[in-house]
Amino acid sequence: MNILKIILLNLLIFSFSYSSTFEELSSKLSDNSFKVKEDVLNELIINYKDEQRLEVLLQNMLLGNLYFQNQSNEILFLEKDSFKSLFTNNTISNANQDDFSKVKINNKLRSVIKASLAKINLFSSDENKRLKAAKNILENLEVQDKEIILEALKSEKKSSIKDILLEANTNLNAKFETGEEQLKAIEELGGFLSSKSLETLNSLKESNDEKIKIAVSKALKQIESSKTFYSFIETAFFGLSQGSVLLLAAIGLAITFGVMKVINMAHGELIMIGAYTTYTIQQLMPNLIEYSIIIAIPAAFIVSGIVGILIERLVIRHLYGRPLETLLATFGISLILQQVVRTIFSPLNQEVKTPSWMSGALEINSALSLTYNRLYVVIFAFIVFFAILYVMKKTSLGLKVRAVSQNRPIARAMGIQSSKIDAITFGIGSGIAGVAGVALSQLTNVGPNLGQAYIVDSFMVVVFGGVGNLWGTLIASFTLGEINKFIEPLAGAVLAKVIILIFIILFIQKRPRGLFPQKGRDAQD
Repeated sequence: MNILKIILLNLLIFSFSYSSTFEELSSKLSDNSFKVKEDVLNELIINYKDEQRLEVLLQNMLLGNLYFQNQSNEILFLEKDSFKSLFTNNTISNANQDDFSKVKINNKLRSVIKASLAKINLFSSDENKRLKAAKNILENLEVQDKEIILEALKSEKKSSIKDILLEANTNLNAKFETGEEQLKAIEELGGFLSSKSLETLNSLKESNDEKIKIAVSKALKQIESSKTFYSFIETAFFGLSQGSVLLLAAIGLAITFGVMKVINMAHGELIMIGAYTTYTIQQLMPNLIEYSIIIAIPAAFIVSGIVGILIERLVIRHLYGRPLETLLATFGISLILQQVVRTIFSPLNQEVKTPSWMSGALEINSALSLTYNRLYVVIFAFIVFFAILYVMKKTSLGLKVRAVSQNRPIARAMGIQSSKIDAITFGIGSGIAGVAGVALSQLTNVGPNLGQAYIVDSFMVVVFGGVGNLWGTLIASFTLGEINKFIEPLAGAVLAKVIILIFIILFIQKRPRGLFPQKGRDAQD
């Protein structure tokens, strides 16, 4: 028992001396010399990196909120209109400003503080803090960081953070080691793709050592090769993303065009209505932004579907068999819908907020990151596609729709009400267009002209894939999306569109009915 008391007493005495030493060292920040302040900060980091108050001190110093009392040199920080002691937590209200002086810093000290905060956070229990700290250390790498990097590598379990620390250590070895150790580090740098590793290798290119020159050259070629590969993957992902948008925009058009043989020039405005539905829901429920997109999906489907049914019942059904009049009528409807939106929401673009779970990016490495919003749009497009495919292939409604599209007179003879099927089909196609608007609201600003950008592309997808064929629409949308994204860097966005249009024209000369022609008597007409 006596031994235990002695141990506890020693620990208590040690903790008091630790606290006192930290306080005494911190009070030296009141010195006017920036060099003294820098030395004090370095000493604090070395000896007290686990001290919670150190992070508070550094953050307030960086923000310009750190002060000291002129008489006692006690360190305080400004909180609202009061001074709060860093050590006792005592608050001094209504204080005379002349009794206190700000701890001034310059740009060099600011860099030291930022690096110091990174080092402290490197041992935090918060994974995000450690990741941010590791990236900060890599970006502002100095030779004295080696010790803390090695220490952090021993305790770090998260592979993504460990990789960054390993890269930082390899950079230091490549710069400051000699002989075989340096050559090995240079070779290993070829496996990293960050700008820091590239900077380190470029700084070693002018070395007088021939072995180092050869190793640097090999490493740079390796990095260049990896970057080319990941650039290809990124372009393919953007093509996949654009293909998903085209799929969502064109799938509704493929159904209505396939069943009713109607060229609906107002299809783009139905996409716009879906996007504005998302915007309206966010305005009505500002506290539920995280769930607004989920709520907007069925809402946009219903709103755009109802508008589509109204267009079919009031206008299009009176113009069956007259394609030119139908085209002109739907074009007029598109202009009316645009003007209605301008009147209600204003002609300016509206910003739809992105939920936090759709923000940010999935970082594969320094050369490749995939944005979450585009990833979700790709997944969502496939979900919508397979849902529609199920309805068309496995339900009685889908059977009736296919029957009407393949042979309308025989479908009527079998007791199918083709006019009812037309209205439902047009409603479903319009509803899907509205859902496409929800997805587009997360990729671009919402405005009255939103749909116009996609109507021509949607028709190209439908014609290329085969009228009324869902699988054809899927393949055509992703094919055109990928072709467009791979041509854009070489020819520019406008010329890429022209090239694709020429390709479609040449293609339909050989295959007028598309990749997957529709079956049935009506399809032959």
